[in-house]
Amino acid sequence: MKIALDPYMHRHLSLVELPKLAAELGYEYIELSPRADFLDWWVHPRAYPERIREFKASLRDHGVKIASLLPMYRWASPNEDERQAAVRYWKAAIQIAVEMEVDTMNSEFGRGSSPDGQSCLCSGGTVENSEAAFWKSMDELVPIFERENIFLHIEPHPEDWVETLHPAVDMIRVIDSKNVKFLYCAPHTYYFGDDMAGMIRDAAPVLAHVHVADTMNHKASSGLRYIINPPGSRARVHQHLNLGQGEIDWDVFFGTLHEVGFDGIVTSCVFAWEDRAVESSRFMRKEIQRYVDKHWGAGNKS
Repeated sequence: MKIALDPYMHRHLSLVELPKLAAELGYEYIELSPRADFLDWWVHPRAYPERIREFKASLRDHGVKIASLLPMYRWASPNEDERQAAVRYWKAAIQIAVEMEVDTMNSEFGRGSSPDGQSCLCSGGTVENSEAAFWKSMDELVPIFERENIFLHIEPHPEDWVETLHPAVDMIRVIDSKNVKFLYCAPHTYYFGDDMAGMIRDAAPVLAHVHVADTMNHKASSGLRYIINPPGSRARVHQHLNLGQGEIDWDVFFGTLHEVGFDGIVTSCVFAWEDRAVESSRFMRKEIQRYVDKHWGAGNKS
């Protein structure tokens, strides 16, 4: 099992400074989410050879590894020009992973095509044409992942063209590649459904990666846990909090992962506390380890 840090709250640091901080916080692994100087949101990678070499050297010097690279490109865009650009960017990112000696990449099903940040559904697209675009991209990219022996872990995200667990798991199983697996993001649990243990069990055959952060159940209080005006807004609201600050039952979460034999990547992905990011990241490392020790037994340190 690899316990990794998503360093988004520490993005003010340079790439070469990140490994030192991660090591100081107790992490051996980083899941590198989008940042402007490496794999930026939606656009061609900004990682050039010298930058890659310097980052690799810093990782080596501080005994930290990259568990996964997280690109975000519009591979499910119903706009064919955008989809083709996204596939080109993915190919470039895969080659960066090869150069970095990273064997795993993760991403989301896709938020659509609009450059103003709206989802494909808000910008005139449909679920059907986004899914068609996604399959077209998979036809081109999956053989490359297989050839390069890189694993791809995909998650459904609130406001993606697929937001819930079961259709996402079904599509990954239809892809039927040993290199394409499912990522369960715990703070999205209440978009997936109410039976967390059951959903983890259903995903188990393809489950390789989890994101760990707490959240509140937005469906509680007759759906009024969050009040958004105007009523009927398509806004998707959730949090990525420290463990214990929301309503996820972490004994059920980690206990079920142990039950199904999970041995993949566990990423701390708290975004809520930038004013105390160091304290939050350190707390999450210790708290995740506490649950791992409780459910897998002490000595499962990663």
